[in-house]
Amino acid sequence: MRLPDGEHRSRPWRIHQIVPDFRLEDVWALPTPGGPGELDLLVEAVAARKPGQSRSRSARALWSLRSKLGDLLGLDGDGSGIDSGAPTLRDRLPEDLLAAPAPRLASLPFSSLYLTEDEFAAELANRTMHGVMHLGWVEEEGGGYRGQMAILVKPNGALGDAYMATIRPFRHRIIYPAMLDQIGRTWREMQSRRPGPE
Repeated sequence: MRLPDGEHRSRPWRIHQIVPDFRLEDVWALPTPGGPGELDLLVEAVAARKPGQSRSRSARALWSLRSKLGDLLGLDGDGSGIDSGAPTLRDRLPEDLLAAPAPRLASLPFSSLYLTEDEFAAELANRTMHGVMHLGWVEEEGGGYRGQMAILVKPNGALGDAYMATIRPFRHRIIYPAMLDQIGRTWREMQSRRPGPE
């Protein structure tokens, strides 16, 4: 479910100090009900995602189209990503976050920044923008917990602004619903494998 921006901005996340120059694009409640201290499991569930293997044919087609356009237009080519020398947000991290473990996201095009007890951030960069995926583990009013995801971006000039405006309706109507479905299914599978109370 999409959430108002205030659901991200009102929380004392460390990411606020790290990317004050980034624009908040989206905030989503994740279908990951759980208990305290389960952010590491949420990161594992998100890391297990394979966007090109979504159950949604429309989402798979969009991922394929984006990949082909990226190759054709050189959006993701050499010199555009974090691993190829683009500026990284790791240079902005305070020492305690630099020392925090940052899990790898092997199936996603993101580079991890940091993981705390209730917050995880990863970045990606290409010729259109520099982006951050932020995951938080939040307590709900009824006492349970769930994941929350925010996407923050810094477009690269007019090309980046045009790109973000063009993909916005596809993100909201196709990509994010498919992604939430995939995360929710992975979460339920992970929870079903966990040992119950003795």
